[in-house]
Amino acid sequence: MKPGYLELTQTDAERYEVLFKLPGRADLSLGIAPLLPDACAAVAPVATRRAGDARIQTWAIRCRGGLAGREVGVSGISTTPTDVLVRLERADGSVQMELLTPSAPTFVVRAAPGRLAVAGTYLRLGVEHILLGIDHLLFVLALLILVEGRRRLVGTITAFTVAHSLTLAAAVLGFVAVPQAPVEAVIALSIVFVAGEILHAREGRAGVTQRSPWIVAFVFGLLHGFGFAGALLEMGLPERAIPLALLFFNVGVEVGQLLFIAAAGAAVVAARRLRLEPPTWAWRIPAYGIGSLAAFWLIERVAGFFG
Repeated sequence: MKPGYLELTQTDAERYEVLFKLPGRADLSLGIAPLLPDACAAVAPVATRRAGDARIQTWAIRCRGGLAGREVGVSGISTTPTDVLVRLERADGSVQMELLTPSAPTFVVRAAPGRLAVAGTYLRLGVEHILLGIDHLLFVLALLILVEGRRRLVGTITAFTVAHSLTLAAAVLGFVAVPQAPVEAVIALSIVFVAGEILHAREGRAGVTQRSPWIVAFVFGLLHGFGFAGALLEMGLPERAIPLALLFFNVGVEVGQLLFIAAAGAAVVAARRLRLEPPTWAWRIPAYGIGSLAAFWLIERVAGFFG
């Protein structure tokens, strides 16, 4: 599930415009709802519309004495597989960002949120996005399998990082606009490609990924960056701290990527120490597993263009 999104925009001392986006799949939406203080009452009816699989609700509330110092949250989140990003914008333009999780479904509205809170929220979002983004991780895993030698591996991962950082920044800052659906389909295609390269390499037919892995990592990294940007823009950005949020989201993505690489390396070291001897055909399992899953995503995402 993608994160839910709750936006509270202050229009005067006590009035707030509310936007609540519920993620879902097809006709299924999560049973979650904003949890507002008792001092708040609706002053405009709820309007509902759909955007893809998500349901978006908008209305207005009036809170006696404002929201500062009061608790806001989302009910029902403790039984769901998703988080909710909350963006509260005050009348003076200052923004407070919070990430609500099943273990922490509420937060207290601060009178003057600091930039440190924005940085921490988007750092965490970046780590969670890459660790829950199975397609991105499978691409990195395929590179780890293909590239031999520590120096070549470092160069390849660096090229991937630089590339997706460039397109992430360009898309979020508005320099480039790319439709998200085709990007997601081509990301799946990139994983199919590197899975095929694993098979070719083991059969003695070195492909472009083995000869020049950094080029492939850089080119496909540009596409993955657009995928990251789509997710970040969907979550929402603090208007007066976009560069800060972008920087720490990107740092979070890199931290998550390094954690994954470290975990994969530790698994290889453990297998060697245990002196496991898999059958000769076992090397095909990751290649066909990665390729089959990516091919399914490709068909699913292309079919979504016409659905």
